[in-house]
Amino acid sequence: MKLSPKLALLLTLPPLLWAGNAVVGRWAAAAIPPLTLNFLRWLLAFLVLLPLARPLWAQRAALRQRWHYFALTGFLGMGCYNALQYQALHSSTPLNVTLIAASLPLWMLGVGMLLHGVRPDRRQLLGALLSLLGVALVLSRGQLQTLRAVHFVEGDLLMLLAVFSWAVYSWLLARPPAHMQGAQRPPWDWAMLLMAQLVFGLGFAGVSAGAEQLLSTQPVAWGSGLALALVYVALGPSLLAYRCWGLGVTQAGPAVAAFFGNLTPVFAALMSAALLGEWPQWFHGAAFVLIAAGIVVSARR
Repeated sequence: MKLSPKLALLLTLPPLLWAGNAVVGRWAAAAIPPLTLNFLRWLLAFLVLLPLARPLWAQRAALRQRWHYFALTGFLGMGCYNALQYQALHSSTPLNVTLIAASLPLWMLGVGMLLHGVRPDRRQLLGALLSLLGVALVLSRGQLQTLRAVHFVEGDLLMLLAVFSWAVYSWLLARPPAHMQGAQRPPWDWAMLLMAQLVFGLGFAGVSAGAEQLLSTQPVAWGSGLALALVYVALGPSLLAYRCWGLGVTQAGPAVAAFFGNLTPVFAALMSAALLGEWPQWFHGAAFVLIAAGIVVSARR
């Protein structure tokens, strides 16, 4: 695998869009419950994909034959990760949640070793350490001793489940079962493959949102701001980011792709700083250097 500029761009766009998702999701927390936000996000994405994935409905037999795979990827990628992340922010702090999300490379390496027999080498472990150090530098604003004050709560456990679900999801994209490989793989484009996952993932998200509406006392505060937020999270972090992530993971592999995921909190910090009128500081640049070094070290052969 050669880390070309095009491949690096494919793997950089999703963290950028997901950072925007975190900023928008944090703003929308006061206007809409988390599971309902997740469901409406994927419902809008489903409607946008309908004309693009239209040929899928003529191949329902192939979809039924592979429903186990698509049900699992839909559950992990659409029904779990973002719902758990939105929910975690209700009882945990952004610092804790982002720190836990930054452990994704280690989870990728662990899932690959346990489920697929892919043993990490020293370069991957060193790359994980460099990337985690870069993220910690941003989150602590250049004062790593502040990380000693972190305390884990219920939301942190939810975020651990979210990161684990994303690691398994990414490995399923890179190492699909036999009926999704070679000659047995259906001749579907990216929109049809994403729609096949979304058919099941939207069902899981809808059940969760329905239960939330029955149990929650928070009403949905409809308005133009919330409508624009829903459009963004449906088109950017959902469709475009998932398309780029799927391509990047299959070309670079889940372990290398995970290091690019560590760019998300860095981008989020820069976006938050920009919204607050603050200029980037030295630790932002140092974090980029460390995370980029982790990517380069892990990708080299």
